Amino acid sequence: MNDIKILDTVERYIRGEMTPDERLYFEQLRKSNQEVDQLVVEHTLFLQQMNRFGEWKNFKQALHDTHLNLSEQGKINSNKLKGKAKVVYMWKKYKRVTAIAATIAGITTVAISALVWSVTPKTDTNELENLKRKLTVQEHKTNQIQSDLNHVKDKVNTSVTSPVSLPIQFKSGGTGFLIDGNGLMITNAHIVKNSKNIRVVNSKGDQFNAFVVRLDVLRDVAIIKIDDDAFKPFTSLPYGIRKTNSDIAEPIFTLGYPRDEIVYGEGYLSAKTGFKGDTLSCQISIAANPGNSGGPIFNHDGEVIGILSAKETEAEGTVFAVQSKYIYQVLDELKKNPLYKSVKMPVRSNISSLEKTQQVKKIQDFIFMVKGD
Repeated sequence: MNDIKILDTVERYIRGEMTPDERLYFEQLRKSNQEVDQLVVEHTLFLQQMNRFGEWKNFKQALHDTHLNLSEQGKINSNKLKGKAKVVYMWKKYKRVTAIAATIAGITTVAISALVWSVTPKTDTNELENLKRKLTVQEHKTNQIQSDLNHVKDKVNTSVTSPVSLPIQFKSGGTGFLIDGNGLMITNAHIVKNSKNIRVVNSKGDQFNAFVVRLDVLRDVAIIKIDDDAFKPFTSLPYGIRKTNSDIAEPIFTLGYPRDEIVYGEGYLSAKTGFKGDTLSCQISIAANPGNSGGPIFNHDGEVIGILSAKETEAEGTVFAVQSKYIYQVLDELKKNPLYKSVKMPVRSNISSLEKTQQVKKIQDFIFMVKGD
């Protein structure tokens, strides 16, 4: 099937022109083919933006036609008015009409926004809560450090031309996990998107500097890279990263940092889609707290099936995770950079035959706390 036929099929699906059998087949294709699913999302947004542009042009044309009609009837004489005077005159004379038109435009905007919501994952602050952890800053400790540094400076009686550097005050925290042995790591975009400095901490308490190499806010996925001489690369990773969807009721577990030590949690996959049918994520039933954002969701074979990201505020234990297949899409985009062209993620898990406690022991060294300023 060529590109034109694919787009034609997608448009027929979006416009509801398929027969029930065709629609059922196409929805199954979306579930099994991530490229088709993403094409539907992107093309829906494109069509809605085009419709919005067309409606705006029609609205402007209607205002223009109304103005000409009133002018021809002699109800207004716009030729004598220029610049700001014309604008003020039109506003005072037709402000009621303008208000009605603005209301219509507002309703149109709201309607279009509702359509965009149906295909784009948005964070509703009233219903969804990102599981980013807020790190407390103890100001008195910072002040004490500054005082000690100044005291040392006075003691040695040296002239320092550059300002004394204070410790970085990290404000947000979450979890991340390695996708290759050289320090490439996955976390949520909402944890690091505004951070100038990033530090990751392993289960032993070792800290390493890192930086963002790829940020995908739409999917809420970020790829960060450990950039620290103290970090020792791993030859391989024990877990695999799943390319396909998992089954409902499948047992799952997660490891993350809702506190300053790694925490284990377990549950099951409760829905293949996320909040309000969002196809980028899935719903899991598990206990999750701020700091669990960016943590890996594992199945019983030790495969990553998702990235924990948010929970519903109105329902206890209703948590959402970005589906793991989108990690591959973000990585494919990163591979366009020659520096990361050779990166390969682990597809197969080599801990599938182990008991849960042994799996966790093998995995925990590859899970990190992620801190951003």
